[in-house]
Amino acid sequence: MNRNDSENSWQSATSDWSADKQVLSMSWGKLMMWIFLLSDTFIFSIFLIGYMTARMSTTELWPNSSEVFALTIAGQHMPLILIAIMTFILITSSGTMAMAVNFAYQGKKKIAVYLLLATALLGISFVGMQAFEWTKLIVEEGVRPWSNPMGAPQFGASFFMITGFHGLHVSAGVILLLVVAKRVHQGRYDKKGFQIVEITGLYWHFVDLVWVFIFAFFYLW
Repeated sequence: MNRNDSENSWQSATSDWSADKQVLSMSWGKLMMWIFLLSDTFIFSIFLIGYMTARMSTTELWPNSSEVFALTIAGQHMPLILIAIMTFILITSSGTMAMAVNFAYQGKKKIAVYLLLATALLGISFVGMQAFEWTKLIVEEGVRPWSNPMGAPQFGASFFMITGFHGLHVSAGVILLLVVAKRVHQGRYDKKGFQIVEITGLYWHFVDLVWVFIFAFFYLW
């Protein structure tokens, strides 16, 4: 490549970037979502590593999750039953979200809207159950972020920080789902614009995946 060809290539690339053209294989919206999810991965990783460090370094008794998060239903003691239901709800919501993306790209807006709303409803159910879980732990067990009558005080801080941060993500995702569903229903997106549904799906799948790690490290350990 001679000097003129090199200069022309550089000028062409500069022109594309300055004109805000798509010079990558993915849209700007999807790229920005991936960057956001990557940064969020680091934050959740730090939280979980901090939790594991606190648990392994404490000399006080760490509460048994199977007992702390158990419910008594019809006289039967059921360990982690609520957490299992919450996990099932999020896994199901990933399926409805994936179908919403598929039908949106097929141009079947009505079905896509229903699936987006179903995903949002599942998310609301999850947050509601998490609120019940928090209430039970605070009111009945007396756990606080700074104290824990059942043993290690770090338990409360770890629990409220990790599940609260995740619950905030789920709540934000529900709002995003409702906004996108409304706009799809109003016909504000063309076929290319349906990529926003896919971007929303990326966020929602990330939230679901993070919960799997929280479930494994916090509730099953």
